[in-house]
Amino acid sequence: MAEVHQLIIRHGIDHARQQADSKHERLLVEAAYQVLSEDAEKIGFTYSGFALTSLPHKPQTDVVWRREGHNLTLLLESGYDRSGKPTGIPYGSYARFILLFLQSEAVRAGSREIELGRSMRVWLGSMGLSIGGTTYKLVNEQAKRISNCRLQFFTDRAGKEVMRHGGFVDGSISMSNMVSDQPALWQDRVLLNEEFYRALKDHPVPVSENALRAIGPRSMVIDVYIWLAYRLHVLTRDVEVSWMALHAQFGGGFKLIRKFRAHFIECLELALAAYPDARVSVTERGITLSPSRPAIAKL
Repeated sequence: MAEVHQLIIRHGIDHARQQADSKHERLLVEAAYQVLSEDAEKIGFTYSGFALTSLPHKPQTDVVWRREGHNLTLLLESGYDRSGKPTGIPYGSYARFILLFLQSEAVRAGSREIELGRSMRVWLGSMGLSIGGTTYKLVNEQAKRISNCRLQFFTDRAGKEVMRHGGFVDGSISMSNMVSDQPALWQDRVLLNEEFYRALKDHPVPVSENALRAIGPRSMVIDVYIWLAYRLHVLTRDVEVSWMALHAQFGGGFKLIRKFRAHFIECLELALAAYPDARVSVTERGITLSPSRPAIAKL
C-alpha cells in the first residue's frame, strides 16, 4: 500500500479497495481517495508553534503540560473555575479542530474577532464532528478548557520567551444551554488573545482542509500532518529525525519508544495518504524527510 495514490490513479478506487487487507489499509485507501477526488483546495491555517509541539492526546491529571519540539518548548496550564478547581488542559481531536477553525477564520478575516454562530458548527460537521448528543458534550468540554487555559512558548535561543502568559481567546467559547435535547447556537463572536493572534499572523502554517477532513478525528495524525506541511516544502536536503526526537514531540502518553514507534508509523502512513506529495521514509534510526512539494498547491 506504499504507493496508494498511484494505485488509485492507475487502476481506480475499486481495485485499490480490493488490495486493502486490513482495516488500517482500508483507511489509507479512503483517505487518499478523498484527497485525490477533491476538486477545489480549501486552505486552513494554524500557528507554527503547533507544528513543532502538540496538545495532549488524552486527558491529563497534571495542571501543566510541557512539550518539546524542534527548538521550541510549549507550556500549557489549566485554568480554574470559581471554586479553584482546575478546568483541565484541552486534549484530543476535538480541541485541535476547534483551534484550527478559530485560527483559520482569524487569518482569513485578518482580524482576531471571529464570528461563531452556525459557521463553527457547520465547519466542525464538515470535519466529521456532528455536533449533537455525546459529541456536543465533548466539544463543549474542550471549548471550556480552551477558553480557560494559559500558554507560553520558549525558543532554544537562550530560553527566549516567544509568548508570555498568553491564552487562546479572551472571553468564552462555551455553548449556550441545550434546548429540547438540541444544542443551541454558539455565541456570536469571540476574540483571539492578542498575543496569540499576533504570533499566528506572523507565523501561519497553511494546511489543507480537505486533508484534515480525510484524516478525521485522529489527534496524532492531525499533528503529524501539520508537522509535515510545515517542514517538508522548505527543506533543501534530506533531514533525519530520530525516534527519540519524534517521541519528545509526539509521544505524550507513551513511556516506551518501542510502543510509540509502532503507533507513530501507522499515524504517519495515514498523514501521508492525506499529503500525496510528501516524501518521507522510515528507517531503523527514525524517519527521513526529503524536500517535497507544499501540502497546499498554491504555495
